[in-house]
Amino acid sequence: MFPTPIAQRSPSRQIAYKIFVPIALFIWLLPLVLIFKTSISPVSDINNGNIFSWPSEFMLVENYLAVFERSPAFTYFLNSVKITIPTVIISVSLACLAGYALAIYKFRLAIPLFFLFVAGNFVPFQILMVPVRELSVSWGLYDTVTGLVLFHSAFQTGFCTLFMRNFIRALPFDLIESARIEGVGEFKIFWYLVLPLVRPAIAALSVLIFTFVWNDFFWATVLTQGEASKPITAGIRALNGQFVQQWHLISAASILTAVPPVAMFFAMQKHFIAGLTLGAVK
Repeated sequence: MFPTPIAQRSPSRQIAYKIFVPIALFIWLLPLVLIFKTSISPVSDINNGNIFSWPSEFMLVENYLAVFERSPAFTYFLNSVKITIPTVIISVSLACLAGYALAIYKFRLAIPLFFLFVAGNFVPFQILMVPVRELSVSWGLYDTVTGLVLFHSAFQTGFCTLFMRNFIRALPFDLIESARIEGVGEFKIFWYLVLPLVRPAIAALSVLIFTFVWNDFFWATVLTQGEASKPITAGIRALNGQFVQQWHLISAASILTAVPPVAMFFAMQKHFIAGLTLGAVK
């Protein structure tokens, strides 16, 4: 069922593995290296086609400062924080409550509701563009940070509920029954017993949702128009001139945009790995 570990394979396969992995890693990292190289190069290098060679001049400080001087990048970053943090809190909180109900309680609509959450994850979000935009306009949520928070929370809650329901269902039900026999209320069981046990799963889910929402470009473009409510992913386009594409500034802004998700992943790496492997061994 599971692949054989590479240490147990033949010597020829181990040699091929050791050769292939660095090559694949180099190919995967090459675009990131080129983006960083572009972000510290002058615009003349890009216009002259100097993409793969050494920069003629290092402009690390100048290009990264120009991102904030030539665009409201600080406002974009602040909007991304205002959108992402509340979305993570709302989605994960609702998912914990719904996942607990679907995993613990037995009622007639439990399976249909669970299938509804699952089916929502298979709907291509592009087909929802027009109705969601019209709904945001009719409710006065178009081009607002609040609108992005509400719609992101609605879209992410389905996946979060599927995620949390499976983790909570993997917990020993005897623990919950023992607490009920002792007279502990349902909310206290949920708060003091279930949540501490699934804390790694909550951390892993928070990292995933933070990355999904922070890196979103589609809904940031569809549901915003003015500069005051755009997140950083949509605001990067403001660095383009009317006739000239400022790729060195766009690359610098892209690197800055990627820093928060990467930093959060490394900060939560221990909990993230523990959450993904929770329940793998019983």
